[in-house]
Amino acid sequence: MHETSNEFAPASQGELQRFVQENAAGERRALYPVGGRTSLNFGRAATRPGTLISMAKLTQTVDYPVRDMTITLEAGVRMDELAAQLREQGQQLPLDVAQSNRATLGGVVATNAAGPRRYGLGTMRDYIIGVTAVDGAGRLFHAGGRVVKNVAGYDLCKLMVGSLGTLAIITQLTLKLKPLPESNALLWIPFGTFAEIDSALNVLQTSSARPIVLDVLNAAAARQISAEARLDCPCDGPVLVIGLEGTARETAWQVGQLKDELHRNQPTEIVLSEDESAVQLLQALTEFQTASDAPLTFRAGLLPSKTMEFIEQATAQNIAVQSHAGNGLVIGHLPDKASSIEQVAALLKPLRELACNGRGNLVVLNCDSGWAQDLPIMGEPQPAWPLMQQLKKSLDPHNILNPGRFVFCEST
Repeated sequence: MHETSNEFAPASQGELQRFVQENAAGERRALYPVGGRTSLNFGRAATRPGTLISMAKLTQTVDYPVRDMTITLEAGVRMDELAAQLREQGQQLPLDVAQSNRATLGGVVATNAAGPRRYGLGTMRDYIIGVTAVDGAGRLFHAGGRVVKNVAGYDLCKLMVGSLGTLAIITQLTLKLKPLPESNALLWIPFGTFAEIDSALNVLQTSSARPIVLDVLNAAAARQISAEARLDCPCDGPVLVIGLEGTARETAWQVGQLKDELHRNQPTEIVLSEDESAVQLLQALTEFQTASDAPLTFRAGLLPSKTMEFIEQATAQNIAVQSHAGNGLVIGHLPDKASSIEQVAALLKPLRELACNGRGNLVVLNCDSGWAQDLPIMGEPQPAWPLMQQLKKSLDPHNILNPGRFVFCEST
């Protein structure tokens, strides 16, 4: 990640604000906010030594009006603890977060982490309605509010999502929630070719069912995920995974509807996982982006209509691939044979070109630390980067927060 000589773990929002103010007025040492430390390799490595700002002590629930289906909490709470608290009230924040026993709420916002259910249920941008944070000058600011109707400052809430701690240190968040479903199911549907899956996806465009998961796996990814879930699923070729949830009656109807609609595409079989086994499989799908010793893991985003071509290209290069096909997102693990920077660059080049041609980009989530400086970790330059640089200068005028992590965050 970056060289640091010490760590500071504030016990309160006020203590954090005073620390950042004193630093901005004094030596202006680089500050690196951390939560569960599950995504430290995402983004470029900073070159300046500095201080880690640990959010480990900021874990309080500030307000939880259950009937309003909103909650306000400090940013250091771990995602599995939040899920357990909400579950007691029959509620959920429907985001699939890898390593939820370590990942913190603030970290999920900073990295815009999401998983398979983003297709039907959205991402953090759909659930954050209020944020409190300390910027690089030590100024405490609030955006949004504690009620769903309040939209004041809503854009600033969204800007914190995916900012990788470069704009401000998030201290507190207000989220809207959803009820826990009575029932959930996942259909694991193997096909002979990706073209057959593409045809099935076209059928689903007019389906009466409302899937919340629409994932496509190649055989290599299917084997990993099936083993992780400890389920005996067919993994000889490409697989379409469809997720559903609702009341028991709604789920059963949708399962039957999808089986009828997909029958004409002649899948080799349809394996149904329900309730506990569905939870296991969803967890394995979620963990795929991190549960690997691959030399490099990437994420590509492109037009959904271009996704299948991308998956086929990656599969031809022996890359294990999972795609959130309805959203045009692809997670890939390079094979072990990619043992040098030259081999890695050769594998990524055609994939990056495909992503860019599909109005998207390809970023590296994790790789050997020795390769990071020689790869376009954050992908090809994007039109929005100059605007993001202006925002960075406004909220962090001395470039104190995570300097160098984004391309537009100069490290000097």
